[in-house]
Amino acid sequence: MDTFLDALAIVSRWEVIAALIAGSVGGVIIGAIPGVGPAVAIAILLPATFGMEPIVGLTLLLGIYGSALFGGSIPSILINTPGTPVNALTTYDGFPMTKAGEAPRALGLSFGASFFGGIFAVIALIVLSPVLARIAPMFGSREIFLAALLGCVLVVVAHRGQSLAAGALLMFGLFLNTVGMEANNYTQRYTFDLAFLTQGVNLIVVVLGLFAVSQAFTLLTGRDDQEAAPEIHGSVWKGVREVFRNKRVAVAGSLSGTIMGIIPGVGEFTSQFLSYTYARASSKAPQLFGKGSPEGLIASETANNSVPPAAMVPLLALGIPGEALTAMMLSVFYVHNVIPGPGLFRSHMDFVMALYICLGLLNLLALAFLLVATKPLLKVLVIPNRYLGMIILTLSFVGIYSLRNSAVDCVIAAAFGLLGVVLKRLNLPIVPIILGMVLGGIMETKFRTSLPRIRSLYSWIDRPVAMVIFCLICIVLALHLWGLWRDWKGKSDGSVQH
Repeated sequence: MDTFLDALAIVSRWEVIAALIAGSVGGVIIGAIPGVGPAVAIAILLPATFGMEPIVGLTLLLGIYGSALFGGSIPSILINTPGTPVNALTTYDGFPMTKAGEAPRALGLSFGASFFGGIFAVIALIVLSPVLARIAPMFGSREIFLAALLGCVLVVVAHRGQSLAAGALLMFGLFLNTVGMEANNYTQRYTFDLAFLTQGVNLIVVVLGLFAVSQAFTLLTGRDDQEAAPEIHGSVWKGVREVFRNKRVAVAGSLSGTIMGIIPGVGEFTSQFLSYTYARASSKAPQLFGKGSPEGLIASETANNSVPPAAMVPLLALGIPGEALTAMMLSVFYVHNVIPGPGLFRSHMDFVMALYICLGLLNLLALAFLLVATKPLLKVLVIPNRYLGMIILTLSFVGIYSLRNSAVDCVIAAAFGLLGVVLKRLNLPIVPIILGMVLGGIMETKFRTSLPRIRSLYSWIDRPVAMVIFCLICIVLALHLWGLWRDWKGKSDGSVQH
């Protein structure tokens, strides 16, 4: 009880309340603007959060992360344009409902489902994080190294059909982490006698370049062809209430998103399609899916909004990020010397509890804001792309320069921005590069720490937890290879029949 009261005291401070409001409202607005998205906004704001207290900075970033998915459903439903890439599946049933004159109902279903999924995952976070934290003391250097390696494997296999590209980009991220002055022996690696490379390639510079600068370049070179904001007549509240009458689909979608959020490298897209497939298979009206099914909309939105809180489970319990946005948040912990893991639960339980409370309140604030401000929020849909691009580019370079007062960092970010544009044009994933840099640092540190205890290859897996993680890696690789073989077999059989 004392811990809970201490957590309430932290949340009741004006800085935290301001971050709650700014994160939830700002996230909704950012999500409603097609072409921006939470990754760009978080990348831009990340340097500013280093000067804030950890709970304030994390609340702001988490608010934008989670609330952007609330707002991203608005253009998906009304103009068939996803506000964020994750809201693409929302267009399947949301836009047909709009064309049928049911836009308020569709928006209400989306808002209610987003709230349901978010709260469900917060409860899962509260229940699962302490359990993992109790198991975490069994994790030594070898176990954490293998857990990070499992994260790398999952990142690659999650990109079905692009495994080789994802693996190559992950290796590129691992390589970027090695550039600079090596910490133990103070030897230079891949610096080519260039002074600016001795400090290494900064993760935040790479994040801003790949996400924010590349998006700015894309918007600046695109066309300004926005349509007029659509009119909405009617109440969205009825749609919100309808979600709670479809508890089976809502719970299944939330459970899918929670499980996929906990697994590193999987994320929203996999959880959405699992949830959507289940909802269609178990529906009494499967013919409506893709044509305006309320169940399809609920399945999509509960699944994607339950991922952000669930992704915090491995981050808080083990200190291992599952995707790019939690990797950015990990840097906020490290800047303030607050190290995620079992020690966080022992020495900063009031901080962890405050984070739980903030996550719950963020979902409540986002829902309340949307119910009040949906109609005026439609004005953001008509902001010209080139204005957005110029704003994002300016804010990105201001943030990059403020990190180390270095113009060279701006040049490096611009180079990664061009790389990001190329990867997007080729439809190749960007996330493996970021996770390669983050997980590479964890793996190198734990590998070096483990070496004095290693006598043979078996020494890596001679403890129960290490053996379990190693078996998981083998199972994931075996399933992936079997899936690839089955796909190849199906194609070859099809070509023979043809």
